[in-house]
Amino acid sequence: MNWNPNEKDPWGRKNNNPPDLDDAIEQLRKMFFSGGSGKGSGGSGGTPFKFGFKFFSYLLLGALTLYIFLGIRIVNEADREVVFTLGKYNRVLGPGLQFHFPVVEEIYASENISRIRTFVLPTNMLTKDENIVDVELNVQYTISDLKNYSLNVEDPEITIRQAAESALRHVVGENIMDDLLTSGAAAISSGILLRLDEYLAIYEAGISVQQVNIEQRQPPAEVIDSFRDVVAAREDKERLRNDAEKYALSIVPVARGDAQRQIQDAEAYKEKVIAIAEGEADRFEALLIEYQKAPEVTRERLYLDALEEVFSSSTKVMIDVEGGNNLLYLPIDQIMKKAEEDDE
Repeated sequence: MNWNPNEKDPWGRKNNNPPDLDDAIEQLRKMFFSGGSGKGSGGSGGTPFKFGFKFFSYLLLGALTLYIFLGIRIVNEADREVVFTLGKYNRVLGPGLQFHFPVVEEIYASENISRIRTFVLPTNMLTKDENIVDVELNVQYTISDLKNYSLNVEDPEITIRQAAESALRHVVGENIMDDLLTSGAAAISSGILLRLDEYLAIYEAGISVQQVNIEQRQPPAEVIDSFRDVVAAREDKERLRNDAEKYALSIVPVARGDAQRQIQDAEAYKEKVIAIAEGEADRFEALLIEYQKAPEVTRERLYLDALEEVFSSSTKVMIDVEGGNNLLYLPIDQIMKKAEEDDE
């Protein structure tokens, strides 16, 4: 029901002026602590006072219980929460049952510090030999310090992306394109990881980089066909070099074995010739002694030995008969063969 200013006000006064604040507070005090009208109802004046006290006690207890209930928090094992008190950093809540003071304190940030976050950075880079390469970098990181992560940088994700791009440009700029596109990619990834850690430590960003991988690296699309031809030629060069080395490894031991065998044969021949020469010299010296003792006999024996040596290697003998015009032919080989047949 609306109140008409021309009628009496709730305090029983007929007045167009607004009620006085002190009068209103006094009326409320009387209502709670003196029964409202100031007249007794057959009882003492302390009963309304006790009722009002209990009411406010219950109200205060309920408000305190609600306040405590709102301040209780359960933080997961992998989570951390940053607490601000009156707008300033106070502490970080760890895992388990925690409490903070509502209204006075607020939860500024809550993050899972064990979750591995990933982003992919596609870009093109200029190498040391002034070639442009399209690179796709994959970075995996976690939160190492939630306070620094929440307070020291305005946007951690943008910060780590910019730091990763800066580290990538710096490291790729120190290497040639062939190293980036071939076996040197792993070493370049390690260099990017180290430099990125240095940048984040300077920023105090509260970020720990777990792994950096160069997932894709290739020349720009405009020159990809020519580059593939270069790569194919390089692979052919390596293949031919490997084949040559393989052939060398197979032929060199054989050549070394043949050379060693020829050296050994030459040494054996040398020893044989020396032994024969020494034997002939000894025999000649022994024969000389015999010849000095009996020259005629020794000369005759040498002549017969020479004839025996010559005839032993001949199968035919021609005999000139003294005083005749005919030559006598002796087929010694046939005679010896006939003799052997007769013996059998």
